[in-house]
Amino acid sequence: MIEKDAPEVTAAPEDIRYMKEAIRQAKKAAALGDVPIGCVIVYQGKIIGRGYNRRMADKTVLAHAEIIAIRKACKKMGDWRLEDCTMYVTLEPCPMCAGAIVQARIPNVVIGCMNPKAGCAGSVLDMLHEEGFNHQVETKINVCREECSGMLSQFFKDLRKKRLAEKEQAKQQTAEENSVEKTSSFTKGEKVKAQP
Repeated sequence: MIEKDAPEVTAAPEDIRYMKEAIRQAKKAAALGDVPIGCVIVYQGKIIGRGYNRRMADKTVLAHAEIIAIRKACKKMGDWRLEDCTMYVTLEPCPMCAGAIVQARIPNVVIGCMNPKAGCAGSVLDMLHEEGFNHQVETKINVCREECSGMLSQFFKDLRKKRLAEKEQAKQQTAEENSVEKTSSFTKGEKVKAQP
């Protein structure tokens, strides 16, 4: 298994450039209220597939950044095999996405930061390097790690703050509604007593 806190690597300039594009994709997800995960697929120096997490926006578990990027790349290539491509993704792929990467025969995956809760490139499982499969993937990890993990940390910090504020607002609204109901029933009770 891969160390969660492995240091950020010194990456090649092209790896940084494409990871920055994946980060731009991730920011689109955050703008929609989705977990900021972005992905690009590169073939011969050109981006042929882009994707960002749209799970909440599209109301489907299948709308992960990697799946969207793979679909677009396959369409562009006219083939389900992406054998000469490199994927850049801001967060270590989940089981579904790791499976799609293996199935699409993507040979290289560059990962921004690791996912200790659901990662399948070595954190929880190691599906990308599983020798029992007919395809294994070369991986580079922690490329632009600070930016990728910082973006996720900030998103979840903001989300917790938003949920806490919503909870407090709902609590206050319930208290106000209860207060109005008590006042209303008290007023009705007085009117009943006042009648002979």
